[in-house]
Amino acid sequence: MKRQKITIGSVIRLSLPCEKFGYGRILKNANYAFYDIVTASEIEDISKIISNPILFIVSVYNDAITSGRWVKIGKAPLEGTLEQLPMKFIQDALNPSIFELYDSNTGETKKAKMSDCVGLERAAVWEAINVEERICDHYLGRKNNWVEELRIKL
Repeated sequence: MKRQKITIGSVIRLSLPCEKFGYGRILKNANYAFYDIVTASEIEDISKIISNPILFIVSVYNDAITSGRWVKIGKAPLEGTLEQLPMKFIQDALNPSIFELYDSNTGETKKAKMSDCVGLERAAVWEAINVEERICDHYLGRKNNWVEELRIKL
């Protein structure tokens, strides 16, 4: 695998364990957007990829790119919707009734109610393999163990 640098705006291709290819985009602050598209063969035309809606945005460890596991296949300026990262939630492990909102853009947190956190991703950093499995599970109509584990705990 070819070593690569993390370059914001790069479009990436993921070889998925379900024998398909998934696609994403490198965003700022270790965040990645994953497109709602999988293919049986590799796509090189990034315009066909970035025209799809976003499936989810999560933080991922740098080695997904730097090791060459996910291959950069092109680059385009980020659309405005991808320049501003979505809020994430934090739930206190010792007192699950305490919530905070985490701003991935600034690193700041603020107190929140559980209702403010519904529908948001938990503030966590994902391993590449877990992202790949999440995409496969989505297309296979299965619950993903990591998504379930990271849900709000009641």
